[in-house]
Amino acid sequence: MSTPTPRRRRALPVLTAALAALLCGLAPPAAAADDGPPDWTARPAGGTDRDARPYVYLEGTPGTVLQDRLTVTNSGRAPLTVRLRGDGRAGGWIRFAEDTVTVPARTRADVPLALTVPQDAVPGDTSGEAVATGGGEEIRVPVRVRTVGPTLAALGVEDVEVSGGTIRYALVNRGNAMLRPRLAVRAEGVFGTLLDRPERPLPLELAPGRRVERTEPWPDAPALDAVTVRLRVTASGGARDEAEASATYVPVVPAVGGGLLVLGGLAALASGAYRRRRTGRAGPQPVRDAGPAVQSEPPEQAGPPEQAQLPVATEPLLKAGAKT
Repeated sequence: MSTPTPRRRRALPVLTAALAALLCGLAPPAAAADDGPPDWTARPAGGTDRDARPYVYLEGTPGTVLQDRLTVTNSGRAPLTVRLRGDGRAGGWIRFAEDTVTVPARTRADVPLALTVPQDAVPGDTSGEAVATGGGEEIRVPVRVRTVGPTLAALGVEDVEVSGGTIRYALVNRGNAMLRPRLAVRAEGVFGTLLDRPERPLPLELAPGRRVERTEPWPDAPALDAVTVRLRVTASGGARDEAEASATYVPVVPAVGGGLLVLGGLAALASGAYRRRRTGRAGPQPVRDAGPAVQSEPPEQAGPPEQAQLPVATEPLLKAGAKT
């Protein structure tokens, strides 16, 4: 084996340092210190993380002060300051024992809250949220309040509109109870039923006072017809309402002759509908008595008997439309 020359011996440390620097550059950087927000949670008090209540639920009569607690758990390594407030209709009824709470590291704090049901609150369900903000994060805890008293279930359907293959309508909860509406759709054309969908539940909960606009698809709508669409909505508690809308379907034709054909078809539809409505309504018309036939006196014979004119029977003219 050859002995390294002095020049090579001097270059060896330089190459070793360069290789070490290259390896350091290729190595993954060390994990940065965790300077993100602390690990913390907020939930209704009571139970454990596994069987915690999904929301704060309170029930009382108007004017009642209801109490509960909100648990804030700080699992981080530093103290955590959390601000508390209410949001939504029921959230506006909440007052916390402290609006700002500092929770030490690895500690849990139970913050009392009081909810006052207004004196003018109507019986039924009201919702809101308890909001906790801290460490750059926000946690919302649902709050549901039931005001005790007589409930009124009232549901309305309005603004029904038929356009092409779509039926548009709006649902309104006019009562004070939470409603889960059910919908039935029926469409009648000139010659019979075109659409008959039985009652089915809709995928929504309608809170008191809430209005929701929805659409109902009708992919097989007619190309030429005059239709009336009826919607019927129901809900528990006896809520019920109906509404309808009319529409005329006319195919789009480019030529004038085609337009005349469409007009003729509409006229035929209207005539058929008129005849169908008239069937069974008009009773038999009484026959007017025209009276006995009146014979005129035979004229005097001016010539031979074979030339005498025979008498002519006459009767008064009947009025137009009378049956003979």
